[in-house]
Amino acid sequence: MKDTQATETAVTTETPKITARGVQVYYGDTHAIKDVDVDIAANTVTAFIGPSGCGKSTFLRCINRMNDTIPIARVEGDIRIDGEDIYDKRVDPVQLRAKVGMVFQKPNPFPKSIYDNVAYGPRIHGLATDKADLNNIVENALRRAALWDEAKDRLDEPGTGLSGGQQQRLCIARAVATAPEILLMDEPCSALDPIATAQIEELIDELRQNFSVVIVTHSMQQAARVSQKTAFFHLGHLVEYGETGKIFTSPEDSRTESYISGRIG
Repeated sequence: MKDTQATETAVTTETPKITARGVQVYYGDTHAIKDVDVDIAANTVTAFIGPSGCGKSTFLRCINRMNDTIPIARVEGDIRIDGEDIYDKRVDPVQLRAKVGMVFQKPNPFPKSIYDNVAYGPRIHGLATDKADLNNIVENALRRAALWDEAKDRLDEPGTGLSGGQQQRLCIARAVATAPEILLMDEPCSALDPIATAQIEELIDELRQNFSVVIVTHSMQQAARVSQKTAFFHLGHLVEYGETGKIFTSPEDSRTESYISGRIG
């Protein structure tokens, strides 16, 4: 089946939160992302799946301009959030990353207290008017990350002293503390045990009430459990995009079917 099929199914009629058109990413001479068109809806969990090295994390990093931090990376095409071109020269990447939070593969709390991990973003972005306001922001973020009850009596203790699953929830609290509209998650459970993974998955489902969540996952089971929309990447191409149930039960592209059935991957 032709690639045009994927392009047609990746563009929706709803007003999307994120739109991408003709996105190309190069690392030096390597063409990592090839002509990606996609619309990502608000208040939805969208999963990016595909084999290792297929471009899913690279494309995720385009949405908050994290590829800007890689000297040899070059991004072309058009990516917009609520209609605004995020690669416009007038857009401050630091401000963009307050609006588009990110949670990485391995929990990476700052070497600071639990409180200061969460308060860091609101402080540098001037989101709190006083100490009481900052306390409220920290508490609300920890509650959203389902960590408040476990952490409220140890806010002055180092974030690095928490368990792996708790550290990842702390990183989620840190990401949501700046009141972002979009939350990007790059394989957020790959370093966690099954119990911590189940807690994070439950949390992702709750977070979509307030955020647009985009998750890269190597686990097709996880994509099926947490997402409403799924995008399948292969060799830098967005092959197919649609309702998660349809992608997993009746994909339109033979490459998607081969990946889901385990014949490629």
